[in-house]
Amino acid sequence: MSANQSPAGKQPTATYDSAFLRACRREPVPHTPVWFMRQAGRSLPEYLKVREGIPMLESCMRPELVAEITLQPVRRHGVDAAIYFSDIVVPLKAIGIDLDIKPGVGPVVENPIRTRADLARLRDLTPEDVSYVTEAYGLLTRELGATPLIGFAGAPFTLASYLVEGGPSRNHEHTKALMYGDPQLWADLLDRLADITAAFLKVQIEAGASAVQLFDSWVGALSPADYRRSVMPASSKVFEAIAGYGVPRIHFGVGTGELLGLMGEAGADVVGVDWRVPMDEAARRVGPGKALQGNLDPAVLFSTRQAVETRTREILDAAADLEGHVFNLGHGVLPTTDPDALTRLVEYVHTRTAR
Repeated sequence: MSANQSPAGKQPTATYDSAFLRACRREPVPHTPVWFMRQAGRSLPEYLKVREGIPMLESCMRPELVAEITLQPVRRHGVDAAIYFSDIVVPLKAIGIDLDIKPGVGPVVENPIRTRADLARLRDLTPEDVSYVTEAYGLLTRELGATPLIGFAGAPFTLASYLVEGGPSRNHEHTKALMYGDPQLWADLLDRLADITAAFLKVQIEAGASAVQLFDSWVGALSPADYRRSVMPASSKVFEAIAGYGVPRIHFGVGTGELLGLMGEAGADVVGVDWRVPMDEAARRVGPGKALQGNLDPAVLFSTRQAVETRTREILDAAADLEGHVFNLGHGVLPTTDPDALTRLVEYVHTRTAR
């Protein structure tokens, strides 16, 4: 069943007619829906309080803590959707990859994957590996009611870049060396990661996710030709694996202005746009049949209230003729963002776009 069709023969879920899901399906909405990447925490004092002394990966494995952190921005900001609190490396940790998330650095892999023998370390993910995810979703869907819950996962390229580099990288030299130097090993690595990612998304959808987002955070480092040849098959495999569930599939990357059309072609129902490309130009690049998500520069929130409203109005005007638009930042909430600025932004978008 397509994400753009009603669930024929099924009872509509409580979230089905929400503004967020209607926008994802390119249907009329009462107002432009809003949610923020990295809205679950980061800038909220209540998040910092409950996370105090608890490492990131451990936080992702405590269902009650995950539920609390996921709900915090919904309570505070009045956003139109919650996003499940987790990290893109959680499924890798769950299958036994020796990694940790180091404060101020990010995910660090103890033994990078760079040879064919290393592929054996990437076993299949089972629901039992992430039982805490299913438990947390149960807590959340009961609490959220008609508010949709977005599941997410890291895309194969971005997961591969962490695994091959051993951590965050500015130039992705080891990743590109493998991709160019041993294309068959690279294809096999991404195919394995596509299976793991799809399994992780299936767990979330079956537990109650109303939509899912595939984060390809680092894929903007590639040219369109490299994306089509070396990345798109694996991303398409993920989207195809979950197509039958009928939930909207969102695809987002940073610095992907040249890749927007291809990212939609990979199988997304909604294409996320960072702040570098205006929404109307993004629509031209993506083509018809897709909703768009975005795209306020997160740094704008550090400016005056008037400046935030001016830039937001420009985005809403550029998106006025889109088939479907979900308002979001062009990347994640920055850690020192004033939470009140986010609350005001949600209220402004809702008021400005009320039908």
